[in-house]
This record gives sequence, C-alpha cells and structure tokens, in this order.
Amino acid sequence: MREAGDNEIFSIKNRLLRLKRDSNRWSLIALFVVLLIALPILTIIFELFEGPGESWIHIVKNLLGQYISNSVYLLIVCSLLVLLFGVTTSWLVARYEFPFRKQLEWLLILPLAIPSYIVAYAYAGAFDYGGSLELIQRFFGIEFTRIDIMNRFGLAFVLSISLFPYVYVSTRAFFLNQANNLLEASRLLGVGEFRTFFKLILPLARPAIIAGMILVLMEVLNDYGAAQYFGVNTFTTGIFRSWFSLEEPETAIYLSALLLVLVFALILFEKWQRRKVQYSNESTNSERIYRKQTSKRKQFVIFCIVITPVLFGFLIPLAQLIYWAVLTYSSVFDATFVILSLQTFGIAFLTATVTVIFATLLIFSAKWNRIGFIKNLSRLGVLGYAIPGAVIAIGIMIPTLALDRWLMGLITSLSGNTTGFIIHGTLFALVYAYAVRFLAVAYNPIESTTLKVSNAIPDASKTLGVGNFKTFFKIEYPLIKTGMLSAFILVFVDVLKELPLTLILKPFQVNTLAVRAFEYASDERVMEAAIPSLFIIFTAAVPVIFLNKLLVSK
Repeated sequence: MREAGDNEIFSIKNRLLRLKRDSNRWSLIALFVVLLIALPILTIIFELFEGPGESWIHIVKNLLGQYISNSVYLLIVCSLLVLLFGVTTSWLVARYEFPFRKQLEWLLILPLAIPSYIVAYAYAGAFDYGGSLELIQRFFGIEFTRIDIMNRFGLAFVLSISLFPYVYVSTRAFFLNQANNLLEASRLLGVGEFRTFFKLILPLARPAIIAGMILVLMEVLNDYGAAQYFGVNTFTTGIFRSWFSLEEPETAIYLSALLLVLVFALILFEKWQRRKVQYSNESTNSERIYRKQTSKRKQFVIFCIVITPVLFGFLIPLAQLIYWAVLTYSSVFDATFVILSLQTFGIAFLTATVTVIFATLLIFSAKWNRIGFIKNLSRLGVLGYAIPGAVIAIGIMIPTLALDRWLMGLITSLSGNTTGFIIHGTLFALVYAYAVRFLAVAYNPIESTTLKVSNAIPDASKTLGVGNFKTFFKIEYPLIKTGMLSAFILVFVDVLKELPLTLILKPFQVNTLAVRAFEYASDERVMEAAIPSLFIIFTAAVPVIFLNKLLVSK
C-alpha cells in the first residue's frame, strides 16, 4: 500500500514538473483570455446559488410556460422557413441559368444587412392602419384588408426572412463545389435529378445546412427588439422585464441560466445528430457545378421563387424605410444625429480592433504554448457567440459592479475621497462585453487563414533565432492580414446591429444607432426610426457584398 502511494505521489510530481517545464508566458496569456471570455458564464453559474428573486414563483406559475413555448415555437417555425428559403434558393442559383441570376446571387445575402428588429418595424408599419398596404389598396380602389402580423407567427416570419442568408451562404458553397460529381454519378446510374437531390445531395449537404442553422437559431434566441415590439414573450424579453421592470437581477439570472441550458442543448443536439455520420470531401476530383439550361417558362418560375425572399427580406423593408425617411428627414437628421452616428462608428471601430487583437492573441498564444490542454481550452473562447447578448450583459454587469465597489472602498480608505463607478457603466465594460459576444466572429476567419500558412515558414524563422513575436509581424501577419481585415469588418457590422447587450450596458449619455431606432419604435414613433435604421443598413451592406466576393472567388 505504501509503495502504491509513493508511486502515485511520484507520478503527480512528474506531472507538475512537466507542467512547469512546458509552461511559458504564452500559456498564461491564452489562459487569461479564455478566463475573460468565460467570465459571464461563470458569473451566471455562481450567482444561481444566491437564489431567485421574490417574483420567481409568480414567473414560474404564469410566465415561464409562455417563455418556453414561444421560444421553442420560434425555433421550430424559423427552422422550417429558413430551410425553405435558404436551401431552395441556394440550389436554384447554383444549378440553373435564369435571368438576373448573377444579380440575385449577391442580393440574396443582403437581408443580413438589415437587423431583424428593423425588419419588424418596417412590416408592422406597412401592415398597420394607415400603412403602406392600405395606401396601395386605396390607390388601386381595393377594399382595405388588414393583415395582422403582430403575433408569434409574424415574428417567426420576420426573423426567418432576415436570417435565411446564413443557410443560403453555407449551402451554396457546398452545391457549387461538390454537387457536380454526385449529379454525374447519378445520371450514369439512370437516377433522375429530382431524386438525386433529395436522396443524395441534400443529406450530404447536412453539415453545411446545420452550420448555418445553428447561427440562425442562436440569433433567434438572442432577439429582443423584434419580440418586444411584437409583444411576444420570450426568454430574452423576460430577462429584460425582470431586470428593469421588476428590478430583480436574481430572477433575471435564473432566466438567463435556463436560456443557457436551451442554447447548449442545441449545440449538444447538433453534435449528437451527426455523431455516427462521416463525410468525405474528395476535392481532388471535384469540379464546380455546371448550370443547367431550361425553358423560358421554367426560368421565369425559378426567377419568381428566387426573388421572393429578396423581395420580402430586403426590398420591401428597404422601400418602407426610405418612404418613412423622406417623411421624417427634417425632424431627425440634424447635428445631434451626426454626432450619434460618429459615436456609433467609433464604438464599433474600437470594438472591432480590440476583438481582432483578442482573437489573434488567443490563436497564436495557444499555438506558441506547449501545454496540450491549453490548446484545446482555447477553443472555448469562441462560445461567446452562442450566448445571447442579454445573458452576456448580466454576466458582465455583476462582476464589474462588485469590482467597482471594492475599488471605491479601497480609494476611500486610502485617500478619504469618494469616487463614482470606474468600470461599470463605462465604455470599457461595453467594449469588453462586445468582445466576448463577437470573439468567434473574428476568431473563425483569422484561424481559417492561419491554417493555409505552412508551419515550415515560421519554423524556418525560429531556427534562425528569431522570436515568436518578431516572426509574427515579419512573416505571418502579411500572410493572414486578409483574414484579419475580414474579421474586423464582420465584427464592426455586428456591433452596429447589436441591441440587447447595448441596451443593458451602454454608458450614460452614450447612444448608438440601434438603440436610437429602438427608442423611436418603443415611443410609437416608428417612422422616425427609419433614418438611423438606414444608416445601419447601408453601413452593413458593404461587408455583406465583400463576403459574397470572397465566396465567389474561392
């Protein structure tokens, strides 16, 4: 027994010695970044032990069922609609020639430039009494028929028509590069194209479809502006109500924990459903799909199908906003609005810079670190995008408040002077929260670019005695700067569009275009929300077009 105990102690000592030998400053940096990103989740977990607020029993009895049923309903309906819009259009664009195909190819991505809550404002106004639909019907002498869109199906439609490009982009890439060999093999075996698509191509495209669907479902759970405006109770609206209306952060934390469970259940389900399925990508023999010529009648039908989601997801909301902007331009666009726009762009620029630095630091510090488990741990840093903005905001607000109280007490005891908040309610906390939320957006394009750089290049530099840091700036940075630029632009746009996190953490007297549009809509001044909304759309449209060019050039 004693000998076994001595062997165990000796084994532990050996592990500690190896850990000490392999650890370096990059190990500590990677660990530090991961802990910063994980802080909101850890905060939510630890705060659960404090117990819920006084209203928790009331919420469980009367509201929790609505939160669950509405959230699940939105996930199911949005999944079906997004699959219909995204997969159908991506296959038709990749497979068939028809009029204006090249233009529609990138127009189908543009709905991503319009945040879902802005699409919700446009449709609610268009279908309301005195809205665009009534004006059009009166112009043509048609009796006014009001369409009630302010319900949970209307919300699901708005979210789906805004988010389907996530699935469209990922599946179109698969169809363009992999479908040709499958079609040729099926044709030689005498199998028709329709059957080949459903029996072979669609199942093999499942990883691409799931990749886009997960992003869509995360955005659905993160939505606050559209759900609040449509009056649909979801977990996110419940978190806001508990925090601001009931003034019970404990209850908001419990709802956040339940939402986290739902989010991670989706992630685990995605891993589980493809656990025994293997996919092979024989890129050496693949050719880009050739487009099929069809009759004029079929081309017209395909054109109508493809343009439908563009019409409802981009052109109609954009036209409605432009119409409102013309009516309200003089009362909204002034010097104050210009300052607000510059403030928004400044926050987005600062956040994008910080996030790209964080992502690059995490990727390369894990690469230069010699401890195996830290390399795997660094992947946890990208989980922030799977966490709704409201949850991240609460998970950051609590520790920053606690740190500020400690700092204020320390300053008072040392100098006798009192001071206000140092971190909480400042731009620092807001940028930190953005970095946590959008680190994955920056991490993925940078990582994919670094994987294309051969390890032999930096290794040759190191054999000449050049350090990691100098090697990065002299050799690796010029090779990956395109990926870093893509990451910067994507984060910049996401910050412009983010609403729930900004509403909770924005500093006093600091505002953004997204919050201003939400404030106008909440005050029943939805027409005035058009100008800030259009600024967001036109700013976001540039990187969306850039994304399409990157996709086509691959």
